[in-house]
Amino acid sequence: AETVIWLTEVAGILPEGSSGGRRGRGRRREYDGIRNHLMRCNGDANPDLFRIGLKLATGAGKTTVMAMLIAWQTVNAVRYPTRRGFTKGFLVVTPGITIRDRLRVLLPNDPENYYAHRDLAPKELLGAVRQARVVITNYHAFRRREQEAMTAGTRRLVQGRTGPAPDTLESEGQMLRRVMPELLRLPRILALNDEGHHCYRERAAEAAGERALEEEERPEAEQNNAAARLWISGLEAVRRTTGVIGTIDLSATPFFLRGSGYPEGTLFPWTVCDFSLMDAIESGIVKIPRVPVSDNAPGGGIDSAAAGSPSFYNPTFRNLWGNIRDVMPRAGRRVSRDLDARNLPSELLSALDALYGHYEKTFELWDDAGLEGPPVFIVVCSNTAVSKLIYDYIAGFETAGGDGGGGGGGDTFLGRFELFRNYDDNGRRRALPRTLLIDSEQLESGDALSADFRAAAADAIERFRRERAQRNGEGACDGAAGGGGISDPDLLREVMNTVGKPGRLGAGIRCVVSVSMLTEGWDANTVTHILGVRAFGTQLLCEQVVGRALRRQSYDLNEEGRLAAEYADVLGVPFDFTAAPVVAPPSPPAPTVRVYAVRPERDHLEIVFPRVTGYRVELPDDRIRARFGPDSALELSPELVGPSVTNNQGIIGQGVDLTLEYLGSVRRQTIIYELTRHLLERGFREPGAPPPMHLFPQARVIVARWLDEGYLRCIGGTEPAQALYPAIADLVVERIRAAIVDEMRGDGDGGGGDAGRPAGGRRIKAVVDPYTPTGSTRYVNFVTASRNRWQTDARKCHINWAVCDQGWEAEFCRVVEQHPRVVAYVKNRGLGLEAPYRMQSSSRIYLPDFIVRIDDGRGPADLLNLVAEVKGYRGEDAVAKAMTMRSYWVPGVNNLGAYGRWAFHEFTSVYEMAAEFEEVVRGYMGV
Repeated sequence: AETVIWLTEVAGILPEGSSGGRRGRGRRREYDGIRNHLMRCNGDANPDLFRIGLKLATGAGKTTVMAMLIAWQTVNAVRYPTRRGFTKGFLVVTPGITIRDRLRVLLPNDPENYYAHRDLAPKELLGAVRQARVVITNYHAFRRREQEAMTAGTRRLVQGRTGPAPDTLESEGQMLRRVMPELLRLPRILALNDEGHHCYRERAAEAAGERALEEEERPEAEQNNAAARLWISGLEAVRRTTGVIGTIDLSATPFFLRGSGYPEGTLFPWTVCDFSLMDAIESGIVKIPRVPVSDNAPGGGIDSAAAGSPSFYNPTFRNLWGNIRDVMPRAGRRVSRDLDARNLPSELLSALDALYGHYEKTFELWDDAGLEGPPVFIVVCSNTAVSKLIYDYIAGFETAGGDGGGGGGGDTFLGRFELFRNYDDNGRRRALPRTLLIDSEQLESGDALSADFRAAAADAIERFRRERAQRNGEGACDGAAGGGGISDPDLLREVMNTVGKPGRLGAGIRCVVSVSMLTEGWDANTVTHILGVRAFGTQLLCEQVVGRALRRQSYDLNEEGRLAAEYADVLGVPFDFTAAPVVAPPSPPAPTVRVYAVRPERDHLEIVFPRVTGYRVELPDDRIRARFGPDSALELSPELVGPSVTNNQGIIGQGVDLTLEYLGSVRRQTIIYELTRHLLERGFREPGAPPPMHLFPQARVIVARWLDEGYLRCIGGTEPAQALYPAIADLVVERIRAAIVDEMRGDGDGGGGDAGRPAGGRRIKAVVDPYTPTGSTRYVNFVTASRNRWQTDARKCHINWAVCDQGWEAEFCRVVEQHPRVVAYVKNRGLGLEAPYRMQSSSRIYLPDFIVRIDDGRGPADLLNLVAEVKGYRGEDAVAKAMTMRSYWVPGVNNLGAYGRWAFHEFTSVYEMAAEFEEVVRGYMGV
């Protein structure tokens, strides 16, 4: 505020770059350098406007600064009506309805206006301040509207074959009379751009040498540019119509956006004041954000792109979206209606549990201290499908047929977290919700608020109705108690805008799930926890989201005369306090080679294999048993479910460890019951049939035995209750189901001979592709740039090159080519050998490494086809693949009888590979 005052009253730069004022000519020339710099910057980027920019950290009080400027301008305009640098008219432009509604505190007649509530002007000057004429609008209002509605056919008829298209849009003057009629009569006004980084005039990317946009970046860039054009064009129209003394941008991030034609993240050159986040933190006027700096998940935290820099370590929960994006829905809610909120990925569930565990402690501390209102937990999502899934998981939902009243007809999932549930213990929906979903589709749906909400919140709705009527100059209306004339979307926006404010509609909200409506303009000061479940391409977006938690709850000084430290814990937002842009140098293209089957010279080495698409398993109707083995074990580790300990630190202040210790209260019998139910529903249930609940007692004994015999191993601070995460429960089901199948087959190794022929006449059969049931090496033909390749022996391989994924595979090629019992082999690259399997709630495809044809003593007409996997590190995914091959693929293919004998083996030691291969061959020869 002092900077703008100085530029106006001392330097004489406002209005619009003038050198006016009452100073002498010599004094004016003293500031020619500043004035010329601003004129040059605006001439290059905003030729029809004169702008100055104020950079204020999120939470530092942009609204308060705007109120200060309005009060200062208005008082001086009243006292000195002829001074060109002062005005009583103000146009405040915002990027959306939410911010527009929040900025109503700038209206002098608002009941909570900042001029009186924050003592911005002494009482004797409030009368002058009330003379201010403030118009607050979102930039969308600058779009010229249709004056006459015409159908496409009528429009073509009026236009004719060669005539001009009919102009039915309102004129520029009509648009301004609609947007700001009370300001058009004033000789001059001041424009204020809240979140002014959305307002710019883009230029061609070639002019700045900006990198070309990637495919997924273009829609966002085009949307940003369209909004920026509309915004700045509206301001230019205002300037052409009325006198504008200047345009002031206020933003925490006054940087050019991606696709603007300027290098992304370039500071607006007309920025005259920078109060950074570090300044705000050191001043104590905002909360200290704490982000993950380390965790106990091995290896996954290293960011190779940033290796060598001081901050190359990237904990799992720092960039959560990068770990789960492949399994999350990418479309909107309308396209993803059939998704189940209970099947979220394990890393996301661990992040929710870790952050909620700390929230629970914070809630208890606030409750013990008697603070008015709860702390607030917010989740920012990538799209409406993700937001709805997370909202349902947190707050609860009703399955098909539920009526929400506990009256039957469907089931109710109460919600994972007790403090956030919108349902009571009896399955009835609460009239006043604890968790709020706010996105565009929720506003349109009309089902965000229950039927009982208006009755339960009648007092708060009445207060909102009267305040809105007072702001808009309306009289009393009927239906006050019921909120007459107020739509559900209006109520939902008011609930969101008043989160954390006692006595208001949003006072009881504890959790808010949103897509992008919380990135800017949300002023709740009770936010203590943030979870980001979306991509964060720039630090600009990171700072905007983190900024939702930076507004302090209390500005009272402590006994030392200072502001006490307040913290906000953040997961999933890769926010860097000292981020710097990194430019990736171009790299030359690598040479390529063609990989193909050498025909006809090597046709005798052709390998044929089945193209398996699934498995058909006949399970018993009355009795089940299980035979557990080494692959039946499941090791719960931070690598599988996400970190169990995440250390959050701010740039200064006290850190905190987010743990999963509160999950230790889940009873063992609960775990056995839920895993048994999951086993029957996901492992034994036939399509279109109910789960075989008559097997529940036997299945429960098997699950309890699996737990008692130590096949569930919890390491790294993980808890047994995490086995109930849907993705982890699926792993448990696959292990126990494979143990049951192995016991029924009476053969656990899935080897050659009669392997796969179960006891009691039951069989496991592979289901092959009905259109192309057989694959062959003869069809291999592709081009690769990989340099890790092995030139094959013409006596052992149908393909000219074996393209390897690692050095171990090249060693395997050497071993099999030198072994006398190997007739032929092939590397599975471009071959098409696939094995379907399940891993963490999803169907996947496994691509084994090699097929090796071995003469094991049964003659050339009955060779053994060994599927070989070269694996250095054996994680959970490798266990699931091996278990599928041994228990389903190999016995299923052998039972088909049309593809010869098959077996599977994993080679896990590069230095013992030759000896291990020799042992495998001798084992199948019976030596």
